[in-house]
Amino acid sequence: MLDLTGLFAHAGHVLNTRLTAELAEAGLTPRMQCVLIHALERDRTQIELAELAHLDKTTMVSTVDELERAGLAVRRPSETDRRARIVAVTDEGARAAATGQKIVDRVHREVLATLADGDGFLESLASLVDGPLAAPVESPGRTVRRSRPPRT
Repeated sequence: MLDLTGLFAHAGHVLNTRLTAELAEAGLTPRMQCVLIHALERDRTQIELAELAHLDKTTMVSTVDELERAGLAVRRPSETDRRARIVAVTDEGARAAATGQKIVDRVHREVLATLADGDGFLESLASLVDGPLAAPVESPGRTVRRSRPPRT
């Protein structure tokens, strides 16, 4: 029998390193791209974006710090919750996100083109991630990992 865990881990690692290399040409990381795309959809707080991007709080803060330093996003106070900050994408950030999404879409197309039924594979994978692999379980050992990889 094939090692499902090993195959998923290897495929995820290689896809992430490929996206990292390709997005670097646009001055982005996969995390930055994911946050920008979700922040463009509507006003969202850092906490909401962290959940959508499957990032822990510390990683989310450093990602938004990177976006601000690059001039791609700004934090602004929420109009409904004075304790919360909205991550607003700048015009430059919107252009970078559009370029980044073209890269992500191309890489995904190239990877899925090697499968006989790429759409069926994605549907099956989504069923796993939304079903039996939706959330980690408590274990006595320590596993350091996001709950799910970001979907970009």
